Amino acid sequence: MKNITVIGSGTMGNGIAHVFAQHNFKVNLVDISQAALDKAIATITKNLERMVAKGTITEEIKSQTLGNLTTYTNLKEGAANADLVVEAATENPEIKFQLFKDLDSFCKPETILASNTSSISITKIGAQTKRSDKVIGMHFMNPVPVMKLVEVIRGYSTSNETTQAIMDLSVQLNKIPTEANDYPGFVANRILMPMINEAIISLQEGVAGVTEIDTVMKLGMAHPMGPLQLADFIGLDVCLYIMRVLYEGLGKDKYAPCPLLVNMVTAGHLGVKSGSGFYQYTAGSKELVVAPMFK
Repeated sequence: MKNITVIGSGTMGNGIAHVFAQHNFKVNLVDISQAALDKAIATITKNLERMVAKGTITEEIKSQTLGNLTTYTNLKEGAANADLVVEAATENPEIKFQLFKDLDSFCKPETILASNTSSISITKIGAQTKRSDKVIGMHFMNPVPVMKLVEVIRGYSTSNETTQAIMDLSVQLNKIPTEANDYPGFVANRILMPMINEAIISLQEGVAGVTEIDTVMKLGMAHPMGPLQLADFIGLDVCLYIMRVLYEGLGKDKYAPCPLLVNMVTAGHLGVKSGSGFYQYTAGSKELVVAPMFK
């Protein structure tokens, strides 16, 4: 596989495109918005420049990486010759289902269709196509150029050949692939999201404050980031969505989203992306400031 198409140029999409391009794959980055694509290329360029400054790559590799990237606003043009498509669009089932139906209709028969979904069933996604054996989850972690893990999720019909191809490809990207089966939340979010939800419940019930909860988990459990700060980083709307997937898919009360999380998302306090969550965020500042409502 040498020709890769990445669909979606947001945080995950541009990171995935960056990693493939840096490892000398030809990458078509597709989005409906040219402005979003321009922003993605600017982000990739900035990240590459940071790597050059740190001495982790050379100017030649930076130039080669950017030369491996082509942008498209037309899905068919961007994906028609792909050996692998990695979908990193909005975490919305209907959007993903339609994308996979479209991709199935005009991609080559042998093209593998992968989704970077963090929670949506790969089996359901594969069922939208006539090639469910070639549909798989390829769940990268954020930030993609830094994080080593790729969670490789097998749908019910995903073939051994497709799974092995994606495992091998992940190693080519200098990642560490870990295989999981298609159950709600897979492995990463099946474990992570209930922990974050429990941290929010602890805050709501007055067990401790925002800083205290995060400090306990950072210093006591050696987590690089506390669960409330991590929730802000992921996006509280994404956390809520995944908790609902777990609750609906597994039917157990322990997966019910915390009412405080529901209220914050309803009020538009989504974390870093909105400027306020459990912490308050100011452009250009790295200082962690607890949001006024939790002081």
